[in-house]
Amino acid sequence: MPDLLRGISATFDHVAHGTRSIKSLVPIYRDLLGGEFIGGGEVPRVGFRTVQLRFEGGGKVELLEPTEGSEFLESFFRRVGDGGLHHITYKVRDINEALEASRLAGLEPFGVHLEDPFWQEFFLHPRTTGGALIQLAHAGSELGVKSGPAMSLEEWLENPTSYWRG
Repeated sequence: MPDLLRGISATFDHVAHGTRSIKSLVPIYRDLLGGEFIGGGEVPRVGFRTVQLRFEGGGKVELLEPTEGSEFLESFFRRVGDGGLHHITYKVRDINEALEASRLAGLEPFGVHLEDPFWQEFFLHPRTTGGALIQLAHAGSELGVKSGPAMSLEEWLENPTSYWRG
């Protein structure tokens, strides 16, 4: 698999932690580990809200919590309890090339979403990746979300609108 990822110019972006409550993980990821809040938003298409924190050295963690009707996270919780590592995300330059290369390698892509020019994605099933859910994504030049004035994580938690600062 390393040759496949190198062949499609995949770059590590973040890991995602699924939880029933983003607020419950703030003391760990921000206060203890020093994560800097860089953005958050809701994804009604799939039914979750997300917050991303950046860490010294450039790593990012995404916290995911379900919104009403979030079957994909509820399914995840049925398998793992109240939360844990959900997926690993790599960004690619060409999502169609990555999709084709993945299929040719027999890696079982699913959850293919190519309609949004700002965020295109698919997932590689854990059955074919040694147990990890891998997301391959391509982000357009802008995510289509206005950042607005600076917002703290506490402000976002009180009013979880779409917000990204970088």
